[in-house]
Amino acid sequence: MFAVIKTGGRQYRVVPDDVLEIGKIAGDAGTIVQLGEVLMLGGDTPVLGLPTVSGASVAVEILDHKRGPKVIAFKKRRRKHSKRKRGYRDELTLVRISEILADGKAPTLGPRPKREKAAPKAAPAEAAE
Repeated sequence: MFAVIKTGGRQYRVVPDDVLEIGKIAGDAGTIVQLGEVLMLGGDTPVLGLPTVSGASVAVEILDHKRGPKVIAFKKRRRKHSKRKRGYRDELTLVRISEILADGKAPTLGPRPKREKAAPKAAPAEAAE
C-alpha cells in the first residue's frame, strides 16, 4: 500500500519505512506525528481524494531536524556599481513513515528504539617472543 501526501507545498509518494526529508514540522525527535493531507491511497483498490481523502492520514516518526545546503542568490548589474548577495538555508525535518492509516484510525506503532553503537574491538596484542 502506498499514499501520496502533501506537506510543505510539495507532494511525496510514500510507503511504510520510507525515510524522507520534508519541510520543517513541529515536534521533537522521536515523536510520532500524523500528516492529514493525503491526496491518494494506492493498493488493490486506489482511492483518489477530491482534493484529499477523508479520514486518511499518514503517521510519521520524526528522526531529526536539520538545515539544507546553503543557496546563494547573487545579482549583479554590470557597469552600474550595483550587486546584491543573499543566501539562505532551508529548515528540514528527517522523518520515517511508520503507518498509512485510513478511515480515521489512530496510529498503533510507537517510535522505534534507537540502535546503540557497537564498542570498537581492541587490537590483538602482539605475541612476545
